[in-house]
Amino acid sequence: MQHAQQIPTSFPWRTTTLVVGVLAAVELVALIAIGAIHLAPKHHAAPRTVHAATAPVVRHVAAVPSHPLRPRAHVRVLVLNGNGVSGAAAAAAQHLELEGYRIGGSANAARHDYARSMVLYVPGWVKEAHRLAHDAGVPVVAPVDGLRGKQLKGSKVVLLLGN
Repeated sequence: MQHAQQIPTSFPWRTTTLVVGVLAAVELVALIAIGAIHLAPKHHAAPRTVHAATAPVVRHVAAVPSHPLRPRAHVRVLVLNGNGVSGAAAAAAQHLELEGYRIGGSANAARHDYARSMVLYVPGWVKEAHRLAHDAGVPVVAPVDGLRGKQLKGSKVVLLLGN
């Protein structure tokens, strides 16, 4: 039976492990120092006087123009039945018409398996979409996706009925 002999010298991996461990510790201390510098409160110097010749150029960016909330009579709504219940879109359209909205049409959606109702809007009509969602008791409001110009029938907001 053969036995392993004791090797009197240390393995080179021990030395390598110690060197790598020391380097990792130094990197950790450096990262902590850098983080402390970036998170430390900044002390601002006293304001200096700026001469007109050396004054920084300040560019004013025009804000996106905001429009007031359009009246319900100016909001055309397309009602789509996405739940498969016969007549649901027509009934919802009639209810919205009583609320003062203009109806762009009522039709069946491409699918009839929507789990939740939602209000969709084209760009620039988000305020009106949120008001319609509130009026209709719909919690989800999102931009229109998947419908194009002719499919919208001139409407800017879509009420998609789900289950």
